[in-house]
Amino acid sequence: MNPHKAMRLRPTLTIGKLVIHISFILLCAVCVFPFLVIIGTSFQTENDIIKFGYSMIPKNFTLDAYKVILREPTVLLNSYLVTIGTTIIGSLIGMWVTTTYAYAISRKDYSYRTFLAFFIFFTMLFHGGMVPSYILMVKWLGLRNNILALILPYLISGWFVLLMKGFLQTIPDAIIESAKMDGAGELRIFTQIVLQISKPALATLGLFFALQYWNDWWLTLLYMDQNNLMKLQYLLIRVLKNMEYLNSSEAIQYGLVKPGMQVPSLSARMAMCILAAGPMLLVFPLFQKYFVQGLTVGSVKG
Repeated sequence: MNPHKAMRLRPTLTIGKLVIHISFILLCAVCVFPFLVIIGTSFQTENDIIKFGYSMIPKNFTLDAYKVILREPTVLLNSYLVTIGTTIIGSLIGMWVTTTYAYAISRKDYSYRTFLAFFIFFTMLFHGGMVPSYILMVKWLGLRNNILALILPYLISGWFVLLMKGFLQTIPDAIIESAKMDGAGELRIFTQIVLQISKPALATLGLFFALQYWNDWWLTLLYMDQNNLMKLQYLLIRVLKNMEYLNSSEAIQYGLVKPGMQVPSLSARMAMCILAAGPMLLVFPLFQKYFVQGLTVGSVKG
C-alpha cells in the first residue's frame, strides 16, 4: 500500500473532536471522583475524617472500618446470600418471562398480539398502587416473610417487554419460516434460534434485571420482618439512615459490632457503600460490549 495514501486514510484530530474528547474525559472524571472519595474515606481513620474531611487519598491508611463490619459477618453475609440469590433467580426467570411475552407479541401471525401488547402497555400508564399490591402479596398469596415476595413483583416490566419486542421484530420472518419447513416446533425455534440471535438484547435485559434486584430495598421494607431475609441494600439504608447507627444497641443485635467496641462510624458507612455496590461494578464491564448494541439494535422498529 502506498504510504502516502495510508497517511491520508488516518483520521485527523480536529478542534471539534478534541473538544468532544476533553468534555467526555471531564464528565467521566466528575462521575468517578465521588466514588473514589468514598473508597478513600473508607480507609481513613475517624480522627482524620473529622479533622481533614473526606479525602480520596487517606492520610493514615487503616482497615478499621472493614474490620468492624466483618468482625461478626453473619448478618452481612446472610444479606449477601439473600441479595445474590434473589438477583440470580429473579433475573433468570424475569428474562424468560419477558422474552417469551415479547416474542409472542412480536409475531405477526399470533392472533392475540394486539390485545397482549395493549395489556402490557396499559400497565405502564396505570399502576395498582402500594395498598392493593400489599394486600395481594400478604393477604391473598400469603408471602409475608417469604423469599418469593422479593422476586415476584419484579418478574415482568412493561418497558422491558417493549424493549425486547423491538429487538425481536428485527429477526427476519424467513428464518422462522425456514425452521418450520425443516420440522422445528415453536419451542425449538424459540430456544435454539431466537434466543441465540438475541444474545445482545438478553445481556442488556439481564443487566437491567440484575440492577433492579440488587438495588432493591423497598420489598424488604414492605414484606420482611425477619433479619435472615434482609437484603443488602436495606441493611445499607439502616446504616446510612443514622450517623451513629453503628454505635447503637441495634448494631449489636445485628452482629455488626461487639459491646464496648469503639466504632469508626463515618468510615464504616463508606465501607458499607463499597461492599454493597462493589459486585455490580465488577459485573457491568462483562456486559458492556453487549449493552449499547442491545439498546440500539431494536430502535429502528417500534
